Amino acid sequence: MNFSTADICENTKMGREFALLGNYETALVYYEGVVEQLHRLLQTINDPGRKEKWQKIQQQIIQEYEQVKDIQDILNGFKSDSHCDRPTTAQMNYDDVPSDQIVWSSPTSKDPEVWPSPTPVEHKPGPPVRSTRGGRRSEAAKASNVSKVGNSSRAVVSKRGDNKSVKREDKSKKEGKKDEAKEQMEQDEKKFDTSGYDKDLVEMLERDILQKNPNVHWDDIADLEEAKRLLEEAVVLPMWMPDFFKGIRRPWKGVLMVGPPGTGKTMLAKAVATECQTTFFNVSSSTLTSKYRGESEKLVRVLFEMARFYAPSTIFVDEIDSLCSRRGTDSEHEASRRVKSELLVQMDGITNSEDPSKVVMVLAATNFPWDIDEALRRRLEKRIYIPLPTMEGREALLRINLKEVEVMEDLDITEVARKLDGYSGADITNVCRDASMMAMRRKISGLTPEEIRNLPKEELELPVSPEDFEEAMRKINKSVSKHDLEKYVEWMAEFGSI
Repeated sequence: MNFSTADICENTKMGREFALLGNYETALVYYEGVVEQLHRLLQTINDPGRKEKWQKIQQQIIQEYEQVKDIQDILNGFKSDSHCDRPTTAQMNYDDVPSDQIVWSSPTSKDPEVWPSPTPVEHKPGPPVRSTRGGRRSEAAKASNVSKVGNSSRAVVSKRGDNKSVKREDKSKKEGKKDEAKEQMEQDEKKFDTSGYDKDLVEMLERDILQKNPNVHWDDIADLEEAKRLLEEAVVLPMWMPDFFKGIRRPWKGVLMVGPPGTGKTMLAKAVATECQTTFFNVSSSTLTSKYRGESEKLVRVLFEMARFYAPSTIFVDEIDSLCSRRGTDSEHEASRRVKSELLVQMDGITNSEDPSKVVMVLAATNFPWDIDEALRRRLEKRIYIPLPTMEGREALLRINLKEVEVMEDLDITEVARKLDGYSGADITNVCRDASMMAMRRKISGLTPEEIRNLPKEELELPVSPEDFEEAMRKINKSVSKHDLEKYVEWMAEFGSI
């Protein structure tokens, strides 16, 4: 996902605050965004219980959206109805109407600050009064009228004060509901139960969970088409087609990527996590190593328990040879042997036969496959060779690395790729980086620090020339020897499973 539950909570909070402040148009924009985010989130949830909770939250947000929209429509109606034929309080002469014939209309507006003007209603005249007392009667009526108007005004003011207090109470209730909904969203996020485990160990492993998407796709990796196809078949397709990968077609327990350093094994692991959209555990030997006796084995166990809880998930162990080398050697420590044994036991129990979609895949990478323990090699059922880039791969790597840098028209990328034969992907990246800095080095040569700081950016960003690449290739040599490549080929010929 490109957003988190924190984004949903924040947008909901902003929408409610704007609604409370009376800025209903902005509030509607935030509410529409939250509804769209919830709709996308529901498409990624497979757990029925968790999905039902999010659907209830979505319904609540939609109800709030409809209420704000109704208020906005009413206010727009008030704006359009700008004329009013009824006389205002200031325009009425209450002296001409008997006090017992004045009827005040009750407030009907939804806004407690808006009150309609009083509407006098004339009734049939009462019995006639003798002329001898007409003056006194008129004065008494006026006094009574003024008294009633004053009492009514005080009642209106009192009523307004009461409505303001009610409004404050409603605002506090809405804020309470907003906080409750936020807490519900945070609690609904899947959280591993630490009961029965050491809380410090769980927190240590949670720091290695990539909660956000690594955002590395297949197209971002040049060449390695065969490795991509094998990884997609071994890891990605079982996530997409859980009903097909059952029985004898069950997913592989583990995949081992073998190859020289700098060929893109870690990038492939990130691409797998992105394409699968699974919980990605990036584990190293330091994560599972502790100075306290027995704690390393607990870390391995908690790691796999968390992976099963967050399944489908991928556990990526880089440089696995440092964690699980051959057992039985003279230099092996007792604690190291226990960690290896626990790792092997956990890998045998990661398959969930009841739900094929709840897959825990172990993805490992190494530069020294001949040092891996035989039992671990057996559990890493799919062993893939990640070779040095081919001619097409080197050319693609050059174009990827130079896409943000201006190059001269006479720079022949194909010729440069031919000269980089035997270079790994990391070596080619280093060559491109060094070549792109050659013009800057020539420009600042012999200048003082003050002159360097005053140089304009346009004078430094010069296009890369073929001579820059020639000089960079003279400085940077290949990092993989032919002897090393022969060892990889021999090991894959004996133990590979392409």
